[in-house]
Amino acid sequence: MRRLLTEFRQFILRGNVVDLAVGIVIGVAFTGVVQGLVGDLINPIIAMLFGKPDFTKFHFTVNHAIFAYGDFINRVITLLIVGGAVFFLVVKPVNLMIDRFRLSPSSPSPATKTCPDCFTDIPAKARRCPNCTSELSPSSREEAPAPA
Repeated sequence: MRRLLTEFRQFILRGNVVDLAVGIVIGVAFTGVVQGLVGDLINPIIAMLFGKPDFTKFHFTVNHAIFAYGDFINRVITLLIVGGAVFFLVVKPVNLMIDRFRLSPSSPSPATKTCPDCFTDIPAKARRCPNCTSELSPSSREEAPAPA
């Protein structure tokens, strides 16, 4: 039982689980803000343009069943705003930051080489790969004779 609790504690305290929990809490709070934005700002602007103050009143009835398509329109607008905000405020900046700090593949670091068996980056002077333990041939820099 103690081992089970220890494993559970390790699982809960992993970075990914904590990050996911924080993301969900922030996402719920952000959704509330966006719903307020749609209901309090965007719907009145649409009402000014088209004369209808609220989409939630749009509905039709078939055999006493009410289909509230106006509420669905509000939720689609909310989804588009949340998606746009996440994309432009989170995804794009993170992608730009990753691209900025990533080494370009055309200019590999002279201090490393790639293992031909497992394709991991290893020190250029290594004779054996620390990952797959395969023996490596000398690099082309080491094979070239020294200038006289």
